[in-house]
Amino acid sequence: MHTVRGAAFAALVAALAVPACGTISGLPPASIPNFVDTVSLYALDGTPLPAPSGYNLQTRSVVRTDRFAAFDFAFNITAAGQPVLLPTGALGLGRSSGIQVQSVGFDAVTLAPTSAYVDTTAVAVDSGTVAVVHSRAAPCPFGAVVFYYAKFEVLAIDTVARRIDLQLLVDQNCAYRGLEPGVPPR
Repeated sequence: MHTVRGAAFAALVAALAVPACGTISGLPPASIPNFVDTVSLYALDGTPLPAPSGYNLQTRSVVRTDRFAAFDFAFNITAAGQPVLLPTGALGLGRSSGIQVQSVGFDAVTLAPTSAYVDTTAVAVDSGTVAVVHSRAAPCPFGAVVFYYAKFEVLAIDTVARRIDLQLLVDQNCAYRGLEPGVPPR
């Protein structure tokens, strides 16, 4: 029964999110300005427990994954020494967030894609990697359940401190996919 409810919820989320994420028509006007920020995350393994390893797009915040279950991706370094970002599905937390590596520079990414995100496996990264991320499905004030989108660039990876530094731009306007500074246009 629990599996059926989970599948029904996933279908409902998909039905509500797809129309809103594919187009911005019918959405309330955007009101939250996008801006570029810099954040640091620490590896899930081999760092002090209080160090933040995850990032929450909706709140634009780094979080401790042991205390705060609401995060959209986390950072780790594999046993082989490869830095990776982990969507929630790669951590066994459900296939809801996703990461898509881009082949263009950070500033060239102006709109988040609607599909082809990696959601169940780790994504290898290195200095200079640019990617787009979508959040877990989240409720918006106007009643829909949608995704939040962001782009990031890996600025540096310190394998000794087990830290990654990211340049990040999050669009906190529900279901908007615009990834440029300022308030997204309609």
